[in-house]
Amino acid sequence: MINTALFDMDGLLLDTEPLWGDSMLKIAHQHGIPMTMQRLRETTGLRIYEVTEWWALRYPWTGSTARQVADEILTDIIASSKMKGTILKGVEDCIKLLKKHHFKIGLASSSPMHMIEALVEHFDLKKYFDEITSADAVDAGKPHPAVFLRCAELLGASPLECVVLEDSVNGMIAGKAARMKVIVVPDQLHFDDPRFALADLKLRSLEDFDMDVLQMLKKGK
Repeated sequence: MINTALFDMDGLLLDTEPLWGDSMLKIAHQHGIPMTMQRLRETTGLRIYEVTEWWALRYPWTGSTARQVADEILTDIIASSKMKGTILKGVEDCIKLLKKHHFKIGLASSSPMHMIEALVEHFDLKKYFDEITSADAVDAGKPHPAVFLRCAELLGASPLECVVLEDSVNGMIAGKAARMKVIVVPDQLHFDDPRFALADLKLRSLEDFDMDVLQMLKKGK
């Protein structure tokens, strides 16, 4: 029986996903790193410190270290998220429904822990989560399953008792690799990506998470 729900953060709980690209381009240009939206796709799925390490190898610059550039990006994205970000529709009702039916609730994100903590505090979401896990605490980020497996372990749940809620292909792959059920909620631009066929269920919004979905999960289908 599924009794544990693990949520991603950026793009699923908060509409912060597009802000990452803005912050990365802004800080890269300040350091003379020749970054473009196309080049950002080279590092899709990597953690931010891995991203800037890749930049340093592929597009070397002088001055600040790769880690310093990553820290600047994080400072900018946190500020930008607080100013421009919002909780996505359906998030709180979805979590409340799961809570009502005694699900354990975890947050498992590739973002660094200090960013996660800053944003869940700012948007008053921390109260909903029994455990919060960052990919910083494991050996590899998504699409590796480590962050989901770690969160499940902290919650005292078997992977087979978990459902992952994700918005990205890499997150979906990580959840499936962890042997968990996966519900994807892609943004409109990527909704028809054929790779999402790997998910157990696809929703247009967490507003569509209802008792029918819950019953499906409880039956393990």
